[in-house]
Amino acid sequence: MRSRIVVSVTSQDRIRLEAIVEDRNTRQKHAARARVVIATADGCGTSEVMRRSGLSKPVVWRWQERFMQEGVDGLLRDKTRKPGKPPLPAQTVQRVIDLTLAAPPGEATHWSVRAMAKAVGIGAVSVQRIWRANSLTPHRMKTFKLSNDPRFIEKFTDVVGLYVDPPAHAVVLSIDEKSQIQALDRTQPGLPIKKGRAGTMTHDYIRHGTTTLFAALNVLDGTVIGRNMQRHRHQEFIQFLNQVEAEVNRPGFAGGCSV
Repeated sequence: MRSRIVVSVTSQDRIRLEAIVEDRNTRQKHAARARVVIATADGCGTSEVMRRSGLSKPVVWRWQERFMQEGVDGLLRDKTRKPGKPPLPAQTVQRVIDLTLAAPPGEATHWSVRAMAKAVGIGAVSVQRIWRANSLTPHRMKTFKLSNDPRFIEKFTDVVGLYVDPPAHAVVLSIDEKSQIQALDRTQPGLPIKKGRAGTMTHDYIRHGTTTLFAALNVLDGTVIGRNMQRHRHQEFIQFLNQVEAEVNRPGFAGGCSV
Protein backbone atom coordinates (compact mmCIF):
# COMPACT_ATOMS: atom_id res chain seq x y z
CA MET A 1 0.00 0.00 0.00
CA ARG A 2 1.27 3.48 -0.83
CA SER A 3 2.69 5.42 2.11
CA ARG A 4 0.33 8.38 1.77
CA ILE A 5 -2.75 6.15 1.84
CA VAL A 6 -4.08 5.89 5.39
CA VAL A 7 -7.54 4.35 5.53
CA SER A 8 -9.25 4.81 8.87
CA VAL A 9 -12.40 2.69 9.11
CA THR A 10 -14.65 3.23 12.10
CA SER A 11 -16.88 0.49 13.47
CA GLN A 12 -19.88 2.24 11.95
CA ASP A 13 -18.15 2.42 8.54
CA ARG A 14 -17.25 -1.25 8.68
CA ILE A 15 -20.85 -2.25 9.40
CA ARG A 16 -21.99 -0.30 6.35
CA LEU A 17 -19.21 -1.68 4.14
CA GLU A 18 -19.93 -5.29 5.11
CA ALA A 19 -23.64 -4.72 4.54
CA ILE A 20 -22.89 -3.47 1.04
CA VAL A 21 -20.81 -6.56 0.26
CA GLU A 22 -23.34 -9.03 1.70
CA ASP A 23 -26.46 -7.45 0.17
CA ARG A 24 -27.49 -9.50 -2.89
CA ASN A 25 -29.16 -6.45 -4.44
CA THR A 26 -26.02 -4.30 -4.28
CA ARG A 27 -24.48 -3.25 -7.55
CA GLN A 28 -21.29 -5.19 -8.24
CA LYS A 29 -19.23 -2.05 -8.71
CA HIS A 30 -20.27 -0.80 -5.24
CA ALA A 31 -19.46 -4.17 -3.67
CA ALA A 32 -16.00 -4.17 -5.29
CA ARG A 33 -15.28 -0.69 -3.91
CA ALA A 34 -16.35 -1.78 -0.43
CA ARG A 35 -14.02 -4.80 -0.64
CA VAL A 36 -11.14 -2.44 -1.49
CA VAL A 37 -11.68 -0.43 1.69
CA ILE A 38 -12.24 -3.50 3.89
CA ALA A 39 -9.09 -5.20 2.61
CA THR A 40 -7.10 -1.97 3.02
CA ALA A 41 -8.36 -1.59 6.61
CA ASP A 42 -7.28 -5.20 7.29
CA GLY A 43 -3.71 -4.19 6.42
CA CYS A 44 -3.54 -5.96 3.04
CA GLY A 45 -1.09 -4.79 0.43
CA THR A 46 -2.10 -3.48 -2.95
CA SER A 47 -1.68 -6.85 -4.66
CA GLU A 48 -3.95 -8.57 -2.13
CA VAL A 49 -6.51 -5.78 -2.38
CA MET A 50 -6.50 -6.20 -6.17
CA ARG A 51 -7.03 -9.95 -5.79
CA ARG A 52 -9.96 -9.57 -3.38
CA SER A 53 -11.74 -6.82 -5.31
CA GLY A 54 -10.91 -7.89 -8.86
CA LEU A 55 -9.89 -4.32 -9.72
CA SER A 56 -6.72 -2.95 -11.28
CA LYS A 57 -4.08 -1.03 -9.33
CA PRO A 58 -5.06 2.49 -10.50
CA VAL A 59 -8.71 1.76 -9.71
CA VAL A 60 -7.83 0.47 -6.24
CA TRP A 61 -5.84 3.62 -5.51
CA ARG A 62 -8.67 5.80 -6.81
CA TRP A 63 -11.27 4.31 -4.43
CA GLN A 64 -8.89 4.35 -1.49
CA GLU A 65 -8.46 8.08 -1.99
CA ARG A 66 -12.16 8.60 -2.51
CA PHE A 67 -12.93 6.87 0.81
CA MET A 68 -10.33 9.02 2.57
CA GLN A 69 -12.01 12.17 1.19
CA GLU A 70 -15.72 11.33 1.31
CA GLY A 71 -16.17 8.16 3.38
CA VAL A 72 -18.63 5.37 2.53
CA ASP A 73 -21.00 7.72 0.68
CA GLY A 74 -18.23 8.52 -1.78
CA LEU A 75 -18.01 4.85 -2.78
CA LEU A 76 -21.68 4.83 -3.81
CA ARG A 77 -21.48 7.91 -6.03
CA ASP A 78 -20.07 8.16 -9.54
CA LYS A 79 -18.61 11.48 -10.52
CA THR A 80 -20.37 12.96 -13.53
CA ARG A 81 -18.27 13.55 -16.61
CA LYS A 82 -18.41 16.73 -18.60
CA PRO A 83 -19.94 16.16 -22.02
CA GLY A 84 -17.45 16.18 -24.84
CA LYS A 85 -19.67 18.53 -26.82
CA PRO A 86 -22.35 20.86 -25.45
CA PRO A 87 -25.92 20.18 -26.64
CA LEU A 88 -27.42 22.37 -29.31
CA PRO A 89 -29.27 25.45 -28.04
CA ALA A 90 -33.06 25.25 -28.09
CA GLN A 91 -33.13 28.19 -30.50
CA THR A 92 -31.02 26.28 -33.02
CA VAL A 93 -33.23 23.20 -32.79
CA GLN A 94 -36.35 25.33 -33.26
CA ARG A 95 -34.77 27.08 -36.25
CA VAL A 96 -34.16 23.72 -37.94
CA ILE A 97 -37.79 22.73 -37.33
CA ASP A 98 -39.13 26.05 -38.63
CA LEU A 99 -37.02 25.94 -41.78
CA THR A 100 -38.02 22.32 -42.42
CA LEU A 101 -41.70 23.28 -42.31
CA ALA A 102 -41.09 26.17 -44.72
CA ALA A 103 -40.33 26.05 -48.44
CA PRO A 104 -36.67 25.44 -49.35
CA PRO A 105 -34.67 28.22 -51.01
CA GLY A 106 -34.09 28.52 -54.75
CA GLU A 107 -35.34 25.82 -57.11
CA ALA A 108 -35.01 22.98 -54.59
CA THR A 109 -38.05 20.75 -54.16
CA HIS A 110 -37.28 19.86 -50.54
CA TRP A 111 -34.70 20.36 -47.82
CA SER A 112 -31.70 18.05 -47.89
CA VAL A 113 -29.53 17.28 -44.85
CA ARG A 114 -26.53 19.15 -46.24
CA ALA A 115 -28.58 22.17 -47.32
CA MET A 116 -30.15 22.44 -43.87
CA ALA A 117 -26.81 22.01 -42.10
CA LYS A 118 -25.30 24.79 -44.23
CA ALA A 119 -28.26 27.12 -43.68
CA VAL A 120 -28.24 26.73 -39.88
CA GLY A 121 -24.49 26.30 -39.40
CA ILE A 122 -24.50 22.89 -37.68
CA GLY A 123 -23.39 19.39 -38.62
CA ALA A 124 -25.36 17.08 -40.89
CA VAL A 125 -25.62 14.47 -38.12
CA SER A 126 -27.22 17.07 -35.83
CA VAL A 127 -29.82 17.82 -38.50
CA GLN A 128 -30.61 14.12 -38.84
CA ARG A 129 -31.03 13.78 -35.08
CA ILE A 130 -33.40 16.77 -34.91
CA TRP A 131 -35.50 15.44 -37.80
CA ARG A 132 -35.62 11.98 -36.27
CA ALA A 133 -36.60 13.30 -32.83
CA ASN A 134 -39.43 15.37 -34.33
CA SER A 135 -40.57 12.76 -36.90
CA LEU A 136 -39.78 15.05 -39.83
CA THR A 137 -39.14 13.49 -43.26
CA PRO A 138 -38.78 16.30 -45.80
CA HIS A 139 -37.47 13.87 -48.44
CA ARG A 140 -40.81 12.05 -48.54
CA MET A 141 -43.83 13.37 -50.37
CA LYS A 142 -47.43 12.14 -50.50
CA THR A 143 -49.73 13.19 -53.31
CA PHE A 144 -53.45 13.81 -53.27
CA LYS A 145 -56.06 14.77 -55.85
CA LEU A 146 -59.06 17.06 -55.63
CA SER A 147 -61.97 16.55 -57.99
CA ASN A 148 -63.24 19.47 -60.06
CA ASP A 149 -66.57 17.75 -60.68
CA PRO A 150 -69.34 19.99 -59.28
CA ARG A 151 -71.38 16.85 -58.55
CA PHE A 152 -68.52 15.07 -56.75
CA ILE A 153 -70.17 15.13 -53.30
CA GLU A 154 -73.42 13.79 -54.74
CA LYS A 155 -71.68 10.96 -56.58
CA PHE A 156 -69.45 10.19 -53.59
CA THR A 157 -72.51 9.91 -51.33
CA ASP A 158 -74.22 7.56 -53.78
CA VAL A 159 -71.22 5.21 -53.96
CA VAL A 160 -70.63 5.09 -50.21
CA GLY A 161 -74.35 4.68 -49.58
CA LEU A 162 -74.42 1.76 -52.01
CA TYR A 163 -71.76 -0.03 -49.95
CA VAL A 164 -73.25 0.84 -46.58
CA ASP A 165 -76.91 0.18 -47.39
CA PRO A 166 -77.31 -1.73 -50.69
CA PRO A 167 -80.78 -2.22 -52.20
CA ALA A 168 -82.68 -5.39 -51.36
CA HIS A 169 -81.73 -8.47 -53.45
CA ALA A 170 -78.88 -6.54 -55.09
CA VAL A 171 -75.32 -7.76 -55.69
CA VAL A 172 -72.82 -4.95 -55.04
CA LEU A 173 -69.35 -5.48 -56.50
CA SER A 174 -66.28 -3.31 -56.00
CA ILE A 175 -64.15 -3.59 -59.14
CA ASP A 176 -60.53 -2.52 -59.44
CA GLU A 177 -57.35 -3.47 -61.28
CA LYS A 178 -53.66 -3.71 -60.40
CA SER A 179 -51.13 -3.57 -63.19
CA GLN A 180 -47.38 -4.21 -63.38
CA ILE A 181 -47.46 -7.30 -61.18
CA GLN A 182 -44.25 -9.33 -61.47
CA ALA A 183 -45.08 -12.71 -63.00
CA LEU A 184 -42.50 -14.85 -61.21
CA ASP A 185 -42.07 -18.60 -61.61
CA ARG A 186 -40.12 -20.30 -58.81
CA THR A 187 -40.29 -23.40 -56.65
CA GLN A 188 -40.39 -21.33 -53.47
CA PRO A 189 -39.89 -17.68 -52.48
CA GLY A 190 -36.33 -16.52 -51.98
CA LEU A 191 -34.87 -15.42 -48.65
CA PRO A 192 -34.37 -11.68 -48.08
CA ILE A 193 -30.98 -10.07 -47.65
CA LYS A 194 -29.64 -9.72 -44.11
CA LYS A 195 -26.38 -8.84 -42.41
CA GLY A 196 -23.65 -11.18 -43.60
CA ARG A 197 -25.82 -12.90 -46.23
CA ALA A 198 -26.99 -11.97 -49.71
CA GLY A 199 -30.55 -12.47 -50.90
CA THR A 200 -31.27 -15.93 -52.34
CA MET A 201 -33.44 -17.37 -55.09
CA THR A 202 -34.07 -20.89 -56.36
CA HIS A 203 -32.22 -22.26 -59.40
CA ASP A 204 -35.44 -22.38 -61.42
CA TYR A 205 -36.33 -18.71 -60.83
CA ILE A 206 -37.84 -17.24 -64.02
CA ARG A 207 -39.41 -13.85 -64.67
CA HIS A 208 -42.28 -13.87 -67.14
CA GLY A 209 -42.59 -10.10 -67.42
CA THR A 210 -45.62 -8.47 -65.81
CA THR A 211 -49.32 -9.19 -65.59
CA THR A 212 -52.47 -7.25 -64.75
CA LEU A 213 -55.02 -8.44 -62.23
CA PHE A 214 -58.66 -7.46 -62.61
CA ALA A 215 -60.78 -8.26 -59.57
CA ALA A 216 -64.35 -7.74 -58.41
CA LEU A 217 -65.08 -7.96 -54.68
CA ASN A 218 -68.54 -8.96 -53.49
CA VAL A 219 -68.99 -6.55 -50.57
CA LEU A 220 -71.64 -8.79 -49.03
CA ASP A 221 -69.66 -11.98 -48.47
CA GLY A 222 -66.09 -11.01 -49.42
CA THR A 223 -65.75 -13.40 -52.37
CA VAL A 224 -63.76 -12.27 -55.41
CA ILE A 225 -64.04 -12.72 -59.18
CA GLY A 226 -60.58 -12.33 -60.67
CA ARG A 227 -58.74 -12.61 -63.95
CA ASN A 228 -55.16 -12.03 -65.09
CA MET A 229 -54.45 -10.43 -68.46
CA GLN A 230 -51.23 -9.52 -70.22
CA ARG A 231 -52.26 -5.97 -71.12
CA HIS A 232 -54.02 -3.11 -69.40
CA ARG A 233 -56.38 -1.42 -71.84
CA HIS A 234 -60.07 -0.70 -72.12
CA GLN A 235 -60.52 -3.85 -74.24
CA GLU A 236 -59.28 -6.06 -71.40
CA PHE A 237 -61.42 -4.19 -68.89
CA ILE A 238 -64.55 -4.72 -71.01
CA GLN A 239 -63.75 -8.42 -71.29
CA PHE A 240 -63.52 -8.62 -67.52
CA LEU A 241 -66.84 -6.80 -67.11
CA ASN A 242 -68.44 -9.35 -69.41
CA GLN A 243 -66.97 -12.14 -67.28
CA VAL A 244 -68.35 -10.52 -64.10
CA GLU A 245 -71.79 -10.22 -65.69
CA ALA A 246 -71.72 -13.88 -66.70
CA GLU A 247 -70.66 -14.95 -63.20
CA VAL A 248 -73.32 -12.85 -61.49
CA ASN A 249 -76.12 -13.99 -63.76
CA ARG A 250 -75.35 -17.70 -63.56
CA PRO A 251 -77.76 -19.82 -61.44
CA GLY A 252 -76.83 -20.25 -57.79
CA PHE A 253 -74.36 -17.35 -57.79
CA ALA A 254 -72.96 -16.80 -54.33
CA GLY A 255 -70.34 -14.18 -54.94
CA GLY A 256 -68.02 -15.81 -57.47
CA CYS A 257 -64.81 -17.79 -57.09
CA SER A 258 -61.95 -16.69 -54.82
CA VAL A 259 -58.52 -15.80 -56.18
